[in-house]
Amino acid sequence: MNDPILDHPALDEPALDEPTLADPLALESQVCFALSLASRSVVAAYRPVLEPLKLTHPQYLVMLALWQHAPLSIKQLSARLHLDPGTLSPLTKRLAALGYIERRRDEADERSLALVLTDAGRQLRTAAEAIPGQMIARLGMSESELVVVHSTMMKLIAAADAANSADAANAAGGADAVSAVDAASGADVADDAGPG
Repeated sequence: MNDPILDHPALDEPALDEPTLADPLALESQVCFALSLASRSVVAAYRPVLEPLKLTHPQYLVMLALWQHAPLSIKQLSARLHLDPGTLSPLTKRLAALGYIERRRDEADERSLALVLTDAGRQLRTAAEAIPGQMIARLGMSESELVVVHSTMMKLIAAADAANSADAANAAGGADAVSAVDAASGADVADDAGPG
């Protein structure tokens, strides 16, 4: 019986040696390399599935968020997709040009844009419902395997976010400590100078 994971063509390529613990810097052992390669490969696998819908992968992610939560402001969409608003603006303009969404002034806050699905955008969801099944077939993995991959990825993302938050907090704490030391040094200099 063929194993779709072990028989994957990428595993036959000579550039990808088996991971080794002997060399901690072996390229094939690095999680960052595996994630980068997986991201590029999976996004490329989506391309022919999304082309009939006239969507790129980033646009598909925007539509997924809107099908689930529309209407959304750019700020809300940015938070959901973990992308900055400057990256989202051209994506949403293109989706509006395709007729899938409208960019309207938010009734609650005139300074902000609300992204609203059009009838065409809502109808597109029906066609898109076939995508997960198509991708399972294209990747040659079972749904249960993909659930495990997703769960592991979400755990990894949470761990990386926690590490990044700790780094940011330490950097801010270090800056506060330096400011406090500078302020204290300034006070000491003023005290040493005396009344004048």
